[in-house]
Amino acid sequence: MAGEGAATGTFLRIDGVAKRFGDTNAVDNVSLAVGRGTFFSLLGASGSGKTTLLRMLAGFETPDVGRVWIDGEDVTEVPAYRRPVNMMFQSYALFPHMSVAENVAFGLRQAGMPAHERVARVAEMLALVRLDGHARRKPHQLSGGERQRVALARALALQPKLLLLDEPLGALDRKLREETQLELASLQRRLGITFVMVTHDQDEAMTMSDRIAVMEKGRVLQVGSPAEVYESPNCRHVAEFLGAANVFEGRVVGSRNGCAEVQCGEGPGLLRLPAATGLDDGSAVAFAVRPEKIVIASAPNAGANSLAGTIEEVAYKGDVSIVRVRLGDGRRLRVQETNTQRGVPAASRGEEVWLCWRPEDGAVLGA
Repeated sequence: MAGEGAATGTFLRIDGVAKRFGDTNAVDNVSLAVGRGTFFSLLGASGSGKTTLLRMLAGFETPDVGRVWIDGEDVTEVPAYRRPVNMMFQSYALFPHMSVAENVAFGLRQAGMPAHERVARVAEMLALVRLDGHARRKPHQLSGGERQRVALARALALQPKLLLLDEPLGALDRKLREETQLELASLQRRLGITFVMVTHDQDEAMTMSDRIAVMEKGRVLQVGSPAEVYESPNCRHVAEFLGAANVFEGRVVGSRNGCAEVQCGEGPGLLRLPAATGLDDGSAVAFAVRPEKIVIASAPNAGANSLAGTIEEVAYKGDVSIVRVRLGDGRRLRVQETNTQRGVPAASRGEEVWLCWRPEDGAVLGA
């Protein structure tokens, strides 16, 4: 199997990996393939197993079963210091008594790199993260974003084949985090190094990643591009974890005009899904509709699913408003409206409205 990564384009392969701590399955039979030069994210809530999986890639934990391959080499039993991997931690772990340049050079010195080569490499890394003029400063003299970039420069200085990032932006404020997301994604593309990042932040994963693996209870639920996972979630957990979702459950009662008709309880009546979903009459079905797919209207739309309701709450967020609408049966739906006109609210509390969306905007969910 040696050399398989180079032959197939798969750089990192995880085959049937599992790890238990006492009675807990921290990672439960996970298999993944990550392409060379990919920005790949492990996304999940606390306790989903993503950090344990990252630590097994780094060599800090050994799988109970399964194998890990990096660039065609089985590294399952290879100690961390011999793997072509470096890791960037959320805390950054900078040495407070060392200058920026000394922090970046630390790993190079440990690796025995000659002094003149260290100086050149440090200068190259600081230029890469736009900290050329900060070499002599100490960590306490830097902003949070600058400390993050020093940690990144140190992680990249040894030129790893694989860079692992453990919640790398968690310590930054929201505005700086959003700016740094784009910078880090751009840097990864320029370098062509494979990045694997652990995060619980859905927006972060969506913004930075080429591909995302959504994890829960030690298992991978779905893998795909951000658009694939968001627009076509394969289960309720993925739909509700990766952004907001209105989930409907019902039973297929027939078909008409190229759509499957679904009876959802006693209240909403018949809702339509594309017939291409392959649903049989009588089968149970659950589907999700994203809030931004729903249009608030004054009248039903004959070509769309249309439900009557009353606006209960409106949360103004600047560019958008989040609207909560109560249907006649008591169900509450979430709608996201874009605020296109200055000073004009998207909706008002107490207003009687219709919620409309196209049949194709309903994403059928698995078990």
